[in-house]
Amino acid sequence: MTRPVPPMYRAVAGLLRPLLRVTMRRDWRGAEHLPAEGGFIAAGNHLTNVDPLVFAHYLYNHGAAPRFLAKHTLFAVPVVGWVLRKAGQIPVERDSASAITALEPARQALAQGVCVGIFPEGTFTRDPDLWPMTARLGVARLALSARVPVVPVAQWGPQDVLARYGRTLHVVPRRTVRVEAGPPVPLEDLYGREDDQEALREATERVMAAVTEILAGLRGEEPPARVYDTRRDGDPHAAELAARADRKRARRAARTERDA
Repeated sequence: MTRPVPPMYRAVAGLLRPLLRVTMRRDWRGAEHLPAEGGFIAAGNHLTNVDPLVFAHYLYNHGAAPRFLAKHTLFAVPVVGWVLRKAGQIPVERDSASAITALEPARQALAQGVCVGIFPEGTFTRDPDLWPMTARLGVARLALSARVPVVPVAQWGPQDVLARYGRTLHVVPRRTVRVEAGPPVPLEDLYGREDDQEALREATERVMAAVTEILAGLRGEEPPARVYDTRRDGDPHAAELAARADRKRARRAARTERDA
């Protein structure tokens, strides 16, 4: 059974796919692991702002146009919100008092046979060598409550097109982006335990271990023995942003004093 794709989604894909084909070489593997029908979660690693396009391109071309979770306030932005709604993207109230309630729209989409795309880390990895870092529990909570397959998907190469935190695209010469899906992560023994923190952590670790194993194959390297954790290892980007803010405040203060 073909998964439904909103007309707006097809229109946006029609504009972006030719551009992606022209600007990037593709090395795609593992599509046989994507469920042919029914809702499922595609969980990937997060390297740069280009990731969602590469991720969606891979899944869309294999019959599983992903819907992403987007902050609900984006749906109130003129034009942007209209496009997001028409393209079937999923609003999430991240400040909701209940994590389960916040994920209800995603569960409904999965029940309708949709592929939901998630980057479990929640943001770009902070690992210095771009290996996956510790992930949030949302992917586990959604999977255990919806009881759908979670397919691990690793990508490598988008960071050569646009560096982490970068603003300049590098498309000449064309870079190769590698994407590979693996078999669904075994989680059946944890189904129904979405309120159990231990089960959520176990499910999350299984998903991220599967993503990391695939990524290691794409890179031809061994992952670090210890997963990067910002709570333990710090967040270098946060420190960089704080230092940048301090410099701006210092410049403003100097201008104010000079003009006084």
